[in-house]
Amino acid sequence: MLDNKALKYSIVTFGCRVNQADSLRLEEELRARGATEAAVADADLVIVNTCSVTATADQGARQTIRRIARENPSARIVATGCYATRRPGDVAALPGVVRLVTNDDKLRTIELLEQTGEITTSARFGEGDGACGAAIEPGVAGRTAFTLRVQTGCDERCSYCIIPSTRGLGRSVPIAHVVNDVRRVADAGFKEVALAGVHLGSYGRDLDPRQSLVDLLRALGELPLDLTFRVSSLEPMDCTPAIVDLVAQSGGHFAPHLHLPLQHASDRMLALMRRPYTLDYYRRMVGGIVDRLPHASIGSDVIAGFPGESDDDFACNLAYLPASRLSHLHVFPYSDRPGTVASALPGKVEAPVIRERGAQIRSIGAELARTFRDRQRGTVRPGLTLEDGTLVVTDNYLKVRIPPGRRRNERVRVTVD
Repeated sequence: MLDNKALKYSIVTFGCRVNQADSLRLEEELRARGATEAAVADADLVIVNTCSVTATADQGARQTIRRIARENPSARIVATGCYATRRPGDVAALPGVVRLVTNDDKLRTIELLEQTGEITTSARFGEGDGACGAAIEPGVAGRTAFTLRVQTGCDERCSYCIIPSTRGLGRSVPIAHVVNDVRRVADAGFKEVALAGVHLGSYGRDLDPRQSLVDLLRALGELPLDLTFRVSSLEPMDCTPAIVDLVAQSGGHFAPHLHLPLQHASDRMLALMRRPYTLDYYRRMVGGIVDRLPHASIGSDVIAGFPGESDDDFACNLAYLPASRLSHLHVFPYSDRPGTVASALPGKVEAPVIRERGAQIRSIGAELARTFRDRQRGTVRPGLTLEDGTLVVTDNYLKVRIPPGRRRNERVRVTVD
């Protein structure tokens, strides 16, 4: 049993912005109860928020938990997230793991630990001998922007993806609750919020009455708060003209920065992946965004070595990506996820071929990033200072170094050189 009056915690997060948002919420819960952040080696409680999007993510979680147990044998390790949900027996058997919490209960982790007596909460806050709770603020755990999960789960069934089985069906946070969270975040001093979801574009379809992501964005854009919002990853079929228009007309409330996963430039591969669009649709969509938002940063995901990927299929990536109007790429070497449709498909690509194809796409991505930055030379962009104040992330997601003299979390305007 751990007493929160002296509880030191550490949270290790793997994977996407949804996991980052969940970890932030757990951090808020712990700080509000008087716990203090510490390095993993010094922590009494370590929460490992796992990912399972690839076999590499699973391996990384296992290695991390073993390392924590080796370096800090007295630490009580709590495992949660997608890998812990998908393979609970394997994760629970790892050294040092005292509790496993599935995704359904992840945001109740601290409450569950209190209920079982694994941690105790001091009865008094703010005065006397009890632990004094602290609100989360910019800079905690190195975070300057706040990632807010407004949706989880997914109703799509991409053939390679295990996440719907670990996150469940799509579920949205009502707009009124999101607005309350955003006000709380602004009051804590944050100036930027990234809106995250497993399938963010499906926001509101499960609510009664039914709503949409545009409804949510409009409500947030109307708040009289000094906040900039980033819309995290959107499926191509969900990035509607209404969303693009809203970003373009927002007067800076929404950053000109989108992430639109393509996954492959071969229509045959897209069909095998069960992606509900074609390359032509994707190309026209990206072109329309850049025409409307000339300075927008548009990132994408690409899978290398999907089962059945021929040389001709891969050549479609080489034909489209270099001349695309994308600004950066995330490359995922394909790995089987047991239980997915793709894991049973014939035509598995050999590992050396996957590595080579992935390297070629990463090289294209690096060139796209250089080209985008070159196009921005001489422009003046709004941004937010990070770290020690000498690094700025612009609204269109460029990282720019500036001279010392600023603090973290200051709004600035920078000339890109």
